[in-house]
Amino acid sequence: MFMVGANVMLEYSCEEATTLLQKNLENAKASLEVLVANLQFLLDQVTITQVMMARVYNWDVHQKRIRQAGAPAKYS
Repeated sequence: MFMVGANVMLEYSCEEATTLLQKNLENAKASLEVLVANLQFLLDQVTITQVMMARVYNWDVHQKRIRQAGAPAKYS
């Protein structure tokens, strides 16, 4: 017997159950590879966002120091 879910049970021969479980395992491994690639992409995007936020913050600090010194603002 093989439990499918939601209290549903099906009966498979050992060969059919092995084939079904092997197919499910292959599908899970393929999904895992896609998930890992997506997570790596997200990690790269988070890193890029953090760097850009730091650059904007540093630019703002620089602009405030220029304004406090009374010098005209220069965009660089």
